[in-house]
Amino acid sequence: SETLNADGMILDFTHIKSKIQDKLDHQILNNVVPFNPTAENLAKYICDELAPYCYRVDVCESEHNTASYYKDV
Repeated sequence: SETLNADGMILDFTHIKSKIQDKLDHQILNNVVPFNPTAENLAKYICDELAPYCYRVDVCESEHNTASYYKDV
């Protein structure tokens, strides 16, 4: 983001938790999302859920495997 809010943040992590973590954490992803829950698809889903504040998401499957999704800005 090019600007910060009055609290000096782009997005409060509480918002991220309510939009993402509360929906996906400790869930069977096949039962939660209407797509094949690959790391790539999850990165896009998270980025879309956090729009317009987010333009990039990295999803780590393990220490050495990461999928990234970038939106055109």
